[in-house]
Amino acid sequence: MSKKFASHADTEEKQVSFTKLAEGLYAYTAEGDPNTGVVIGDDSVMVIDTQATPIMAQDVIRRIREVTDLPIKHVVMSHYHAVRVLGASAYEAENIYASQNTYDLIVERGQQDYESEVGRFPRLFKGVDSVPGLTWPNIVFQKELTVFMGKREVRIIHLGRGHTKGDTVVWLPEEKVMFSGDLVEYGATPYTGDAYHEDWPSTLDRLQAMAPQKLVPGRGEALTTPEQCQEAIQGTRDFLADMYDSVKAGKAAGKSLSECYAETYAKLKPKYGHWVIFDHCLPFDITRCYDEAGGEYPDPRIWTAERDTAMWHSLQEVVENQ
Repeated sequence: MSKKFASHADTEEKQVSFTKLAEGLYAYTAEGDPNTGVVIGDDSVMVIDTQATPIMAQDVIRRIREVTDLPIKHVVMSHYHAVRVLGASAYEAENIYASQNTYDLIVERGQQDYESEVGRFPRLFKGVDSVPGLTWPNIVFQKELTVFMGKREVRIIHLGRGHTKGDTVVWLPEEKVMFSGDLVEYGATPYTGDAYHEDWPSTLDRLQAMAPQKLVPGRGEALTTPEQCQEAIQGTRDFLADMYDSVKAGKAAGKSLSECYAETYAKLKPKYGHWVIFDHCLPFDITRCYDEAGGEYPDPRIWTAERDTAMWHSLQEVVENQ
């Protein structure tokens, strides 16, 4: 019997946690589903990654309203994937921030990404009819932007390419709290279908050098000790190296995508197979690794609903034999 395409079989609702990291700093997490960060300043609230739809964002707003009545004026896009940003309209924020590279991705592939992601993972787009369209930033920066929310200093930083070409972290320098977006995952499989595997380790080096004491990953529980932060960064680094090195070696040896997929999946499964969305991510991840290895496609190809389905079915026999 064929496996359902991507994560159509994933229908189980997750338990939400709203974790206080420090005064006015919170993590909205849901057992490996996409996380949202909340920063409460003296005069307003900032939301980092909005959830996938305005309907889903209402639960974040409800949690915020349990701890503050301040207006939600700021939304940060840690990067551009539909599951992270299409809920933005619910917050009615004055400012939506993104890196220049993220803005460029919306121009280049925003609509295709929307259609692709909704097709891959329907559970994560509850109330998709409430999405008014693509989310566009009105404040775009190159490398770094500092926002003062009263006396609270918030730095929005593009450290380099990794999960996408536009990845942005939000850094609270006084508290040493970081919201990493999908540059770092914890107990969840990194999605690398739009990644720069050659650059990601160096970007993690720069992130690690900031020495976060607490960290909210893109997926997984909020990390509340320096040791946990280090574990998550290293775990992400190890997964990327194990996967990319395997595919790169296979391609250099003249192996097909299907052969590299079967070989790499088998290598990764014992160590990472228990991580959330492992089976969902690996076909997309390994396809991008295969494209990037050897420099054939230095930039990720655009995923469309049609390309998703074609890729999935081309690897179906391999997937079923795992």
